[in-house]
Order: sequence, then structure tokens, then C-alpha cells
Amino acid sequence: MLVKICGITNRDDAMAAVDAGATALGFIFYPKSPRHATAPMLAPWLQEIPAQVLKVGVFVDEAPETIEALASQIGLNVAQLHGSETPDRHPRNLTIWKGMRVRDGIVPAPDYPADAILLDGPGNGQTFNWALARQIQRPLVLAGGLTPENVRQAIDTTNPYGVDIASGIESIPGRKDHTRMKQFIKAALSS
Repeated sequence: MLVKICGITNRDDAMAAVDAGATALGFIFYPKSPRHATAPMLAPWLQEIPAQVLKVGVFVDEAPETIEALASQIGLNVAQLHGSETPDRHPRNLTIWKGMRVRDGIVPAPDYPADAILLDGPGNGQTFNWALARQIQRPLVLAGGLTPENVRQAIDTTNPYGVDIASGIESIPGRKDHTRMKQFIKAALSS
């Protein structure tokens, strides 16, 4: 089970996530996000993350060339695309996760060609009907409204490749509550 802690903005949160058993860390390169990260703020410590932990860059309508350059510069493994990107505008030489929001009970383009589909709630930490995730016929990363309290139920309902959390374990946007983060990872990895 892949467990991604997203919206990492600082070394302390990153290392606490790794120590707790996270298998992926997400860095949001979208300036309008309260969890916005930049290469200069990550570069001094990003190489400390163990190689087996995926480094996921989250992008919204960014040019493929920009994503490729940033990935090369700081060592990203995955480009998680959350905008109106089309398959012909994917960055090369990276694993692609396509983020999609479930709104009004509709899963958009469940057959979108990507290495994995990340299904997110409608926004603001809201969940969606997890049974809808069964429409996805490729690796699924489940996000949106997950918490330490509900992640096990979400996993049991959807059998995803992975789970993703950001706001559900924060003390403030961009800062993780390490106790809740450990609880989330433990619950996600329990069987």
C-alpha cells in the first residue's frame, strides 16, 4: 500500500513522514496553494529522503518542459497533474498520475491514460462516495477528505493502490501534525 503525505513544505514534516512509514511525499508546485513549495526551499534537504520514497510533484496546467526541468533539478519521480492537461501534453520520463475531482457523483474520464489515477473529493477536505472508485481500471490513489479515522474504511471499500492525505493531518496549512500523521500511516498500513 502506497501512503502519500502531500503538501510537504519543510524538512521536519518530510522526515517525520518517512520515519512513520510514508512511501511517497507530495510537493505542490502550484502558487495558489497554501501548501505551495518551490525548488529553492526544497533543494537543501530533498536529497536526504531515502530513494525508495517516491517524490511526487503536484502541478496544475504547467508546461511539460517546466515539469521535466524541475524533476531533473530536484529528483522527482512522479508528476501528479491536476489541471486540464491532455495526454499529448504529459512530461516525458516521469510516472504520470492524473488527479481528478469527483463532483456530483461523477468520475471524470475514468479511462484517462496515466500510470495511476488519483481520485480526489470535491474540495475543502470533503470525501466522496468511495464506491465510485471502482470505475477506475488502473492503479488508483484515493484522496479527498481522508483522515486517520476513516482511511481504513476507505481502503476496505476501494482496494486502492495508495492513499493520499494533506489537510486531514495538518495543524495549519503546510504544517503537519506529526501525531495525526503517524496515526494515519499506521491505520493505512494496518490490515
